[in-house]
Amino acid sequence: MTSTVAPPDAPTRAPGNGRAVPDKPSLEGLEAKWDAAWEQAGTYAFDRTAARPDVFSIDTPPPTVSGSLHIGHVFSYTHTDVVARYQRMRGKAVFYPIGWDDNGLPTERRVQNVFGVRCDPSLPYDRSLALPTPVPRQDRDFVPISRQNFVELCAQLSAEDEVVFERLWRQVGLSVDWSMQYTTIGAVARATAQLGFLHNLERGEAYQALAPTLWDVSFRTAVAQAELEDREQPGAYHRVGFARTGHAEAAGPVFIETTRPELLPACVALVAHPDDERYQPLFGSTVTTPVFGVEVPVVAHRLADPGKGSGIAMICTFGDTTDVTWWRELSLPTRTVIGFDGRFAADPPPGLDSTAGRAAYASMAGLTSFSARRRVVELLTASGDLVGEPRPITHPVKFYEKGDRPLEIVPSLQWYLRNGGRDEAVADQLIARGRELTWVPAHMRQRYENWVRGLNGDWLISRQRFFGVPFPLWYRVGPDGEALHGERIVARPDQLPVDPASTAPDGFTEDRRGVPGGFVADPDVMDTWATSSLSPQIVGGWARDEDLFARVFPMDLRPQAHDIIRTWLFDTVVRSHLEFDALPWTHTAISGFVVDPDRKKLSKSKDNSVVTPADVLDRFGADAVRWRAASVRPGVDSPFDETQIKVGRRLATKVLNASKFVLGMAGSGSPAAVPDVDHPLDRAVLTTLGRVVDRATLAFDAYDYAEALEVTQSFFWAFCDDYLELVKDRAYDSDGTDPEGALSARATLALTLSVVQRLFAPVLPYVTEETWSWWQEGSVHRAPWPVSTEVAGTDGDPAVLSAVSEVLAAVRKVKSEARVSMRTPVQRVTVTAPLAVLEAVRGGNGDLSAAGRVERLELVEGGDTLTVDAELGG
Repeated sequence: MTSTVAPPDAPTRAPGNGRAVPDKPSLEGLEAKWDAAWEQAGTYAFDRTAARPDVFSIDTPPPTVSGSLHIGHVFSYTHTDVVARYQRMRGKAVFYPIGWDDNGLPTERRVQNVFGVRCDPSLPYDRSLALPTPVPRQDRDFVPISRQNFVELCAQLSAEDEVVFERLWRQVGLSVDWSMQYTTIGAVARATAQLGFLHNLERGEAYQALAPTLWDVSFRTAVAQAELEDREQPGAYHRVGFARTGHAEAAGPVFIETTRPELLPACVALVAHPDDERYQPLFGSTVTTPVFGVEVPVVAHRLADPGKGSGIAMICTFGDTTDVTWWRELSLPTRTVIGFDGRFAADPPPGLDSTAGRAAYASMAGLTSFSARRRVVELLTASGDLVGEPRPITHPVKFYEKGDRPLEIVPSLQWYLRNGGRDEAVADQLIARGRELTWVPAHMRQRYENWVRGLNGDWLISRQRFFGVPFPLWYRVGPDGEALHGERIVARPDQLPVDPASTAPDGFTEDRRGVPGGFVADPDVMDTWATSSLSPQIVGGWARDEDLFARVFPMDLRPQAHDIIRTWLFDTVVRSHLEFDALPWTHTAISGFVVDPDRKKLSKSKDNSVVTPADVLDRFGADAVRWRAASVRPGVDSPFDETQIKVGRRLATKVLNASKFVLGMAGSGSPAAVPDVDHPLDRAVLTTLGRVVDRATLAFDAYDYAEALEVTQSFFWAFCDDYLELVKDRAYDSDGTDPEGALSARATLALTLSVVQRLFAPVLPYVTEETWSWWQEGSVHRAPWPVSTEVAGTDGDPAVLSAVSEVLAAVRKVKSEARVSMRTPVQRVTVTAPLAVLEAVRGGNGDLSAAGRVERLELVEGGDTLTVDAELGG
């Protein structure tokens, strides 16, 4: 038959574009070249006409825009992109948007530090705001500006950061549809978040409550359970005596041990375990707090730990979350002492009535917790109620994950969303949702279930900050000028997005703001997760583009890191469960961390992400970095190692050079048909390749991109190191004595190159696009994913390739040890092996003799394994 493979002396030009294969191909400059070409051609544009079964939709994580990205981000986003590229080649219309998470505390903190300002909502808007110069570096020196001015600076800085982020992601080669960008503070996101909240409110899933709240005293905002982290801090146990009251007074004091003696004026009870025999006689009695003289009961509760300290503890309002549980379940009174600023209130709490107690408290008023602790220790020492010296310890203390001071717990009016933390039936429903979801890797589901079962309250979704999505509510103002929180005015859906701080509700004019009989806006903004948890709705067009939403939702994939299973993944499941009674996606793929040499996660906040992505990408190229990322299996943490990235660079270079080499032998026409392949060695290569295609496809279908990459590159290196050398002389057929053998070799080379370029394309997008363009029309990323039937029908025996390669390797070793050129002739090679192995060697003996410069090849049956004896000439 007539082959479509060009003879080796034909010009190596890509069909249709007239461009020859470069004389000296290089990896440099490929990122900029192909990013521009992809953008111009719309290579990754989403097809809005595709039916839902033909769509693969991805709920892409919107990175937090608060400064810079680290190499861990590059790895995890590469994992997603590899899957997206694979699905696109499988014929799916890939819905792959990109967003920027630009609202919330990280952005506010960055604005404060960059511009040296802080927000003061009481100030009027300044249209000609002059920023301080030089920029102050201490918080206390930051210049106060109005809320509107502050929000404008947040938006300005976020926009600048987003430009930098987009440039980096383009260099990495993310195949997102750049026409579908969004921000979590943009109009679409604000409208979606506000509409979602109004639906939750209407169904009774959102509610407002005055309750003990985890509070960051630096940011002056409430914090949710999911945003906590424990940090080891120095502390000390103080042994303090409480006097018994009534007839038990003569029995002596009851001793507690506490790390927070400053909370003595907030003490409302002592508690011990109901089975602790030491304290059972005290249950139902009362004791008096030292220094402050308040009578409090002794109670029993199962959460008291008999082995901790003295086995009996004081319950204060509030020292930690266990205090909150005791206070709620035992119906205890509230004695709040710490305010929103982290300082002790000016007035003593209710119940502290004695003159001595009030005087003692007056000496603490206005102090921070640290200073108040020191003052109370002085008072306890003077009264004789402190026994011995404080005992130093190191213990875990709760912090806001982005904060730098320990959290306090203060009562405040907040918005909550029901998430199963206080309703076991809802928790069970969310556990069931998690079990409907396909987890990659599967064991990550346990983290989700552990989180759901460990919740101790509903989701706190309000924040006392400025750059966020406002609650679409107002409140009527009573005759006394106070907001009537029970008389809410709710925004209409067609008003969204709305800023109640600058827009009056229906039936009111702006001059009625804040006056008796008028209105006030809800002062809070939503937690950033309350917006991000709606990312499928935001990108999918919920409530604004129902046609698009029907084509992409529920989405196919949620990719993310394992540390935010408790936040982004869980919260998104909650919102979708409440709104649609369904999962928001069918699969979730969980990435591990990139860690430093101490196995700690690379993090902007932990200052260990020293190596910047831009630097690594510039030095090694995107394909090399992507190769390293894709070598890591889902869910597995991996150390950052530039040595490994160099291996990826070597692979990309090999793809470049091997493609040029193959096209130089096979010509640059389209791949030949399988019937052209009739040589045993060539058939062995294609049969082996068919098996690689099947394994890689199965791995990609299971989201195991690392396995797909491993089987592909193992074949590729063997192909380059062995087959190319073996077949080179036959493919060139310089003396014209074996035209059929040459045709078979060239067809095999062309078929293999086409398949290998496509197998590598999801991981190495730049070098595969470059080399594909030398001989094929269109983009490799729009080419169909290879299937084994492309190389089927050769009925080859892979043992031929492996056996011949093994003999060639042995001959090379002899030459290497003799320190002679690989072109040095070999007088005689004797191969001893079982008969089946010899038959395999015989299938490629001509190519073997040519590649090894073997003058005489002898095949001897014998032994259990293959052995090679080579004699060099002369």
